[in-house]
Amino acid sequence: MSFFNFCPNCSSKNFKFENNRRFECSDCKMVYFHNVAAAVAIIIERGDEILFTVRNNEPQKGKLDFPGGFTDPNETAEETCSREIKEELNVDISPEDFKYFCSQPNDYNYRNIPYKTEDLIFTAKFPENTEIKLEKSEIADYKWINKREINIDEIGFLSLRKAMKAYLEK
Repeated sequence: MSFFNFCPNCSSKNFKFENNRRFECSDCKMVYFHNVAAAVAIIIERGDEILFTVRNNEPQKGKLDFPGGFTDPNETAEETCSREIKEELNVDISPEDFKYFCSQPNDYNYRNIPYKTEDLIFTAKFPENTEIKLEKSEIADYKWINKREINIDEIGFLSLRKAMKAYLEK
């Protein structure tokens, strides 16, 4: 099953899209690779609590998530962490304050297009005396949950459930 109906270059229907990864048009010879996208997620700690956001959009609307998002071109993963925290929560954390934890592959289905992502999970400490101001178009709510009370099944993405499980076991 392809999410392309026509070649985006010449409109031909004469193409192959093997495993929704390598697209090749037999008429114009265009080749497109649907590669993995880099994304970050941040486990933010405050004492014995972890900060979770509640997704305001599909996929996984209403489920728990970590702050984060897709890496922009020419941006380091740590810069992505800093930018996304500022955009989503209006919290300032410097790129050098994020510590790499692990990575997990993820399936991110958006508007019927299956994107493969590589989720890079970082940790950070929540800055003292800081207030959260949500970007409501992206985040419905946030919750501080004690590490002993986290229900892994309430986390929206399998990649982040696996990362949280590994984090709690460390």
